[in-house]
Parts: sequence; structure tokens; C-alpha cells
Amino acid sequence: MSLLKIKDLSPDDRPREKMIAKGAAALTNAELIAILLRSGTRSETVVEVAQRVLALSGNNLNELGKIERTQLQKIKGIGAAKAVTLLAALELGRRRTATEAMPRTGIRTAEDVMRLMSPLLADLPYEEMWLLLLNRANRVIERVKISQGGIHTTAADTRIILKQALEKLATGIILVHNHPSGNTQPSADDLRLTEQVQQAAALLDIKFFDHIIIAGNHFYSFTDNMLM
Repeated sequence: MSLLKIKDLSPDDRPREKMIAKGAAALTNAELIAILLRSGTRSETVVEVAQRVLALSGNNLNELGKIERTQLQKIKGIGAAKAVTLLAALELGRRRTATEAMPRTGIRTAEDVMRLMSPLLADLPYEEMWLLLLNRANRVIERVKISQGGIHTTAADTRIILKQALEKLATGIILVHNHPSGNTQPSADDLRLTEQVQQAAALLDIKFFDHIIIAGNHFYSFTDNMLM
């Protein structure tokens, strides 16, 4: 018995044909995933396998973005190639959201930073430290990833942070990193780094506006909490 492919489904259950006829918006999440998977197993249709992929994340696409390849491959019918295809599609969606988030006006509040950086950081299972470089109008010149670490910490070098600002002729900077644990409170290392960067930036006449910690859908602003 061969694997059940999309073409083996009844015409009403073929997501590819449904998308051509009615558009992508007419498809369920499972049907969109089924198009990426292309085939099911000997006992399940591709749509049923797609439904099990969604069930792995509680039918939540945001949570699905946090799933690792090895977890996907535990589902019968999902090999390395299909898992990588799914992860690539999720990453494209994340990057599209991040691109759309780039503000046309200047950064004014911590909420602006959250909207800009959350698509990049909120779903990561490890910590990353990013630097926003601003011009005199507080517009973002560039976003620079400074470091990538583990689940609980990521190292950042004050010299690298200020070097980036000087090379891009930035007049202001904002540090942003994530806490995969979901805890927004700054650690002792976070406090120490913030103080070091604040002192170094002042010597170079660079404005250090804020340090933002993103934890899922929540954030912590050093400036809003009077720590800067």
C-alpha cells in the first residue's frame, strides 16, 4: 500500500485544488500545512497528519513556531525533509512579520520596540541580544544581533555594542534581548550590562535610550521601570 497523497483525496478534500479555486484564505491551518507536507502515511491522509502537527502545539501557530525539528519528526509521516520544510515556512512567516514591523516613524516608546522586535525574539527557545541603532530622528538605522546564547543567558560585549554604534554613526541605541523562560524580570547580568553600556555610551556622547527584555507576549523596559 502506497502513501496517501493529496491527489488521492476526494476532490472536496484536496487543499491544493481548494486553494487554486478559492484562495489561500479559504483553507484551514491544517490544509495549508498539508500542502507543505504533500503526502500522508499508509493509515492517515496528509490532512490528518497536518492536524497532528497542529495538535503538537495545541493548535496554536505561535507555539508551533517554537517547535524544534526533532519534535516534529516524532510524528509518524514526518521525516527530516518535511520537518525542515515546515520550519522554513514558519521562519519565512516570522521574517515577513518582522519586516512589516519596521516603523516608518521614529521609536518613541518601549511598545514600539516590542512591536519591532517581538517577531524576531518572542518564540526563540534560546536567548539572543540585539542592538537597535538610531539616528537623530530616532529612526532605526539598523538592527544588529550582538550575541546568541543558551536557555538562560547570552553574553554581550560592551565594546562590540559601542563599536557597532560608532561604525554606523548612530546617535542613539537600544538593547533588546529575550527571556525564553517567560520571566520578564532582569537578571544580575542584565543589570550589570546595562550599567556598563550606559557609562560607555555617555563617554562617547551616544544616547542609550532603553534596554528591553521580551518574554513571550510581555516585555520589561529598564527606562519605564526607572533603572536608567
